[in-house]
Amino acid sequence: MGPKSIRLSDSNDLEQFTEDLKQTFGSMPDLIFRSAGSSMIVYIAGIVDLQRIEREIIEPLSTQQKTEEVTVKTPSIEQTADYQKTVQALLSGMAAVAICGEEKVILANVAAIPHRNVTKPETETVVHGPREGFVEYIETNIALIRRILNSEKLRMKKWNLGSVTQTEVRLAYLDGVAPNELVSEISNRISSVRLKGIIDSNYLTEHIKDRPLSIFPTIQTTERPDVVADALLKGKVAIIVNNSPFALILPVTFWNDFQSIEDYYLLYSSATFLRVIRAIYIISALFLPSLYVAITTFHVEMIPTELLLSIAVSREPSPFPALVEALIMESVFEALREAIVRLPNMLGQAVSVLGALVIGQAIVQAGIVSVPIIIVVSITGIASLMIPRYEMTFAIRILRILLLLLAGTFGLFGITLGLFFTQTYLTGISSAGMPYMTPIAPVSLKGLKDFLNRKPFERK
Repeated sequence: MGPKSIRLSDSNDLEQFTEDLKQTFGSMPDLIFRSAGSSMIVYIAGIVDLQRIEREIIEPLSTQQKTEEVTVKTPSIEQTADYQKTVQALLSGMAAVAICGEEKVILANVAAIPHRNVTKPETETVVHGPREGFVEYIETNIALIRRILNSEKLRMKKWNLGSVTQTEVRLAYLDGVAPNELVSEISNRISSVRLKGIIDSNYLTEHIKDRPLSIFPTIQTTERPDVVADALLKGKVAIIVNNSPFALILPVTFWNDFQSIEDYYLLYSSATFLRVIRAIYIISALFLPSLYVAITTFHVEMIPTELLLSIAVSREPSPFPALVEALIMESVFEALREAIVRLPNMLGQAVSVLGALVIGQAIVQAGIVSVPIIIVVSITGIASLMIPRYEMTFAIRILRILLLLLAGTFGLFGITLGLFFTQTYLTGISSAGMPYMTPIAPVSLKGLKDFLNRKPFERK
């Protein structure tokens, strides 16, 4: 660890400053030291603009006279005598200019950190709406938000978290729109985070969410600037983490995860129709396998005679009960889904076709499972893909397995029991102080206006 303050009284101090930096960074070949007259310029190659260093720092320092004032031409500069601040500035892409006889080191912002260009969001695609998504560079992400919210009310709080990574974290909100209590609460949660490093926003999520071990997401993640802007306009707050293309939004409700930003880019009637269709199929994704198992195992009297005979004929070659069939197909579908996600794009389509056609046909012909359960699981899989929020799909998939086990053990009573405990649990969850089941529990007439139907825009 270097000294707390920097001294540059003479050439010995300048040499000592250089040695301190070499000791702090160790054998770091990209830490560059360049002398220009009585000055030393220090920077880390790869994260700085070398042309700007030559043009704005080295050339002016090399040509200035000893009696002249320092003439570094970099537009963004500051001076400091704090050694640790200088180290952090170097790691952030700044150049440190140490001039013999000066009291402070000049920190010149010549950062040129490599980052991905703005592209389409990968996990939140829309047919109608903006096409820009966040990248891994925080300054770009903030600029995308500011371009949408062109307002002086947009506020930012800043932290550098992680004892090793010193990752920049910003809290964004609209002054006068977001409640002060919410801003203070989230600020306190962020300030209390103690980690060695933050590589992605999820590192932060697990330390600031209300129920860290809950399968239900109480913090929304998004890679769309328009989603963040819409949330800020509604009085919520957003957290932007450097090196992550996903921003965090608080508070959220259970129902927010089934609504899409595209609902507000379509006509009121079209968006409401899509929400109804989405709700029907999401309910199917949760209940269809467990209902099939419960009815075919314990409540066959509920099935029409002709349909019952057809199911019985189809299930005759299968040696397994309906519950085992469902678990086999669920595991195959989950494995197929994971394989498609992890494989390169060029192979994903081929694997999906192989899994849907070849494996499905082979497993039926082998008599391992029956045709009805393949139909049920296929409809369930398609329905689960209609959930707009990726995080919520995991909660629905886990809950579907639990309900399936209860249905195979206790029938419809097991499903009812599972729903009772799930509802009791959900009503006890909150997200940054907001009840998770709002506007259903507690009932909010204002919230119900934009629940299943899309609320028309209000004129101001």
